[in-house]
Amino acid sequence: MLLEKSVKDFIGSVASNEPAPGGGSVAALSSSLGSALTAMVGNLTIGRKSYEKLNAEQQQALDANFEKVQGLIERLNQLTEEDTTAFNGVMKAFKMPKETDEDKKARKAAIEEATKEALEVPLTVGKESLEVLKLQQVFADYGNPNAITDVGVGALLAYAGLEGALFNVLINLQGLSDEDYIADVKKQCEELTKEGNRLKEATLKTVYEKLG
Repeated sequence: MLLEKSVKDFIGSVASNEPAPGGGSVAALSSSLGSALTAMVGNLTIGRKSYEKLNAEQQQALDANFEKVQGLIERLNQLTEEDTTAFNGVMKAFKMPKETDEDKKARKAAIEEATKEALEVPLTVGKESLEVLKLQQVFADYGNPNAITDVGVGALLAYAGLEGALFNVLINLQGLSDEDYIADVKKQCEELTKEGNRLKEATLKTVYEKLG
């Protein structure tokens, strides 16, 4: 289990000559860390003096987003593990026999199916990362002002996780032949990137304004 390793060992695994864990798992972890920083800001805000000064609607927004972002930490941790497992499935398909025409046909079909399954994991990471980005603005607006830079770092990490995950989606599409599937996934990637960047920039704008 990747997440049971120490930070040092995890980094060592990424730096090794093994292809996994790679960019997909690191992207998921990046968004998980972005979620964790956002949750930290919630913990440094809710119940404190600055929180008590907020109106009921603002407090409810913080409470709701705080609960959601904690759930996303666990979900993205799970996807960090799943990305490596999915990659191993593709490698298994590539190792299938290719002696006969029938072998080659079965191998090609298995590779295509395994590749689709593998790219669904980083695509999900992209979608979950967008959810993190959707939650962060309220912490920039109403969170503990002493932790405003943590909101900013959290937004940068979540967006890095989003775009990084989608890199892995796009490279996997290159090996597929299903044109309709390819077009649909590319469209999803474009929409996720555009909206994710918009949310990240909006949050960072607030961060920079509060930093003066």
